[in-house]
Amino acid sequence: MAHIYDDPAAFKDDMVAGYTSAYARYIEQVPDASAVMRRGGARQGKVSVIIGGGCGHYPAFCGVVGAGFADGAVIGDIFTSPSAEQAYRAARALDGGAGVLFSFGNYAGDVMNFGVAQDRARAEGTDCRTVLVTDDIASAPAGELTKRRGIAGGFCVFKIAGAAADRGDSIDEVERLAIKANDRTRTFGVGFAGCTLPGQTERLFTVPDGEMELGLGIHGEPGIESVPRTNATQLARRLLDPLLTERPDGAGDRVAVILNGLGGTKYEELFVLWKTVAAVLAEAGLTLVLPEVGELVTSLDMGGASLTLTWLDEELEELWVAPAETPGFRRGSVADLPRFEPASARADQGQAAAGTSTADDASRAAADTVRAALDAMLATAIEHETELGRIDAVAGDGDHGTGMVRGLRAATAAAGDCAGGAGETLDAAGIAFGDRAGGTSGILWGLLLQAVGRTVGNTGRPTGNQLAGGIRAGIDDVQRAGKAQVGDKTMLDALVPFTDAFAAGLDAGTPCAQAWSSACAVATQAAADTAPMTPKVGRARPLAQRSVGTPDAGATSMALCLTAAGPALATTEGEQR
Repeated sequence: MAHIYDDPAAFKDDMVAGYTSAYARYIEQVPDASAVMRRGGARQGKVSVIIGGGCGHYPAFCGVVGAGFADGAVIGDIFTSPSAEQAYRAARALDGGAGVLFSFGNYAGDVMNFGVAQDRARAEGTDCRTVLVTDDIASAPAGELTKRRGIAGGFCVFKIAGAAADRGDSIDEVERLAIKANDRTRTFGVGFAGCTLPGQTERLFTVPDGEMELGLGIHGEPGIESVPRTNATQLARRLLDPLLTERPDGAGDRVAVILNGLGGTKYEELFVLWKTVAAVLAEAGLTLVLPEVGELVTSLDMGGASLTLTWLDEELEELWVAPAETPGFRRGSVADLPRFEPASARADQGQAAAGTSTADDASRAAADTVRAALDAMLATAIEHETELGRIDAVAGDGDHGTGMVRGLRAATAAAGDCAGGAGETLDAAGIAFGDRAGGTSGILWGLLLQAVGRTVGNTGRPTGNQLAGGIRAGIDDVQRAGKAQVGDKTMLDALVPFTDAFAAGLDAGTPCAQAWSSACAVATQAAADTAPMTPKVGRARPLAQRSVGTPDAGATSMALCLTAAGPALATTEGEQR
């Protein structure tokens, strides 16, 4: 467990501050962003490779920013994707005119947030590309490679892409080589003990005595199968068998190999395991090219290890063995790398200043109702934070409660600072929620609040029908971004039935507050009804069977927040249908 911290909620920010201070000779912080970049920032005429993900994986992701590797890393809270705003700011800061390549693990929150950042960068003229890492063979069958998540194999993909960019390759070439590296990379992991978040005393999951978890991820989630523990020799073969079975078509006999510790496994244990790994690979007729044994992609203090194979050809091998010098990984000498001149720093990293509000008095009064509703939602999120985390940890990383609290704290603060109407206040709250919470919940709640804000506008007191229409618009945005439908075991399983019931009550002539209250009862029951469902999207999908019997954390928090907001509507005078 983590013993050193101040405020657990500020753990990531404190870590970044200490990290940039300790390694200022290599890196610096991106202005106004939870991201780091190579010292000096963007290089003129050089492709910038930007990686990222949640905190808790050091030296991934920020630890491999430097010469011959990544140009920047965007850092989310523990096991949580960074927000779209943070990724966008990193792309702006690192645009040297030759293009930007995002690369990260295939997780819903990362895909959505980096996707929004990519769209914004492209709209401003930056040639921005994305390569997803999909190396985890346990997370989807061989015939569904695009559904696989990214784990320790991302290290190989990032190294190859970074080396290509540092020798001066074009954005087309860097993208092609990163895709090729990912297509030839496979990882399989084993866990002996779950990890513990800073400020917590209980592990996110426990492994029964005498057992181990096969196929675990890197976000504190358990594996896909519990099996009896075995000795090192048998474990090595257990890890290698599925990897060798998935040898890519046309692959030769040269491989990059990573035996990766997840944070709570000692190097000496890894070396014992490596003894057999190396022997079995040699028996298979494979030549090992600069293998790595150690901690490269961790999961806080999780007990476990993962094994990665990247099948090399001549062009990939040249990039794998190329020099690199970063705080967390060094190889050879970078003195002979091409020299790129620093690019001019791009100004205006943040949001453009908002113009003067034109909201009328009725909308400004309605903004007080928005603030009261957000305050109530924050209070209930704080009250249920631990339970939401417990539910999420069954098949996820256990951070849903803390993420909701972070997002709602930011939303209430932004709403409090906004002097405009109801629409402007909701928009400010949505932007802040998405930026601070990060992850899947961050961007989806942000989209929802902003959609409601656009619909209710800043003129007059919003009607119940406007509110229902805004929520429906938000549902559309959420479905487009998250590719989820009712029945997939997500927040939509509570939000859609709520909206249907709310709109039906309004159509029947029921006053807005009463219709809202009745709809909340529907949402609460709908959230509970997700327990027997099997998740079809998101981080819980690879552990679908573990999730059966437990309600969805996102649906549960949605029902709680909708219920908490009700009294704010009930106290509004002169409500309109």
